Amino acid sequence: MFKNYLWHGDRSKKEVFLTFDDGPHPESTPFILDILSTYKVQATFFCLGENIEKYPQLFQRIKEEGHQVGNHSYSHLSGWSTSTKKYVDDVNHANKLINSKLFRPPYGRITPQQAKVLSKNYKIVMWDVMPGDFDERRTEKEVVNNVIRHMDCGSVIVLHDFLFEHAKNEIFFPQLLDKISEADYTFSLIKSLCDCQP
Repeated sequence: MFKNYLWHGDRSKKEVFLTFDDGPHPESTPFILDILSTYKVQATFFCLGENIEKYPQLFQRIKEEGHQVGNHSYSHLSGWSTSTKKYVDDVNHANKLINSKLFRPPYGRITPQQAKVLSKNYKIVMWDVMPGDFDERRTEKEVVNNVIRHMDCGSVIVLHDFLFEHAKNEIFFPQLLDKISEADYTFSLIKSLCDCQP
């Protein structure tokens, strides 16, 4: 079952897939979008339905600036502690706002039955690099080093787009983009890996 999830791209291509979970957020998202624009980098944003309802202009800006959007559920439920029906209903409710064939499970927690049902309509996108930007105990340097140390051709990198991370993003995010570029990697969107338009 797990091999049917999307964990990474082509290991022979020197490209990475930058993704953000949990947005949009009024403090973090504008900063992230500004930096991405400066570096001419596109990313995939796995958004929460409840945040889209709160900040529709930011969600629209993500799309207008050429980034891809994916479904991260409506209310960030953990699949391991939620019934299949409630979980699937939550994801489908979010998709009325997001309109994407991509889905990333909150916390990466999804049961086989939930995955079986959702796979009929969505591509389940996981990751192979999570540097721990959400962990207050990790310094900005540690986050950057975690990415560079574990990154490989085709890596899907997951970062988090919410207020808790804003101060850290200001320090490590430009450094991270510099380091990835210096290693001669290019940035691609998840849609290049599957038939998942829009």
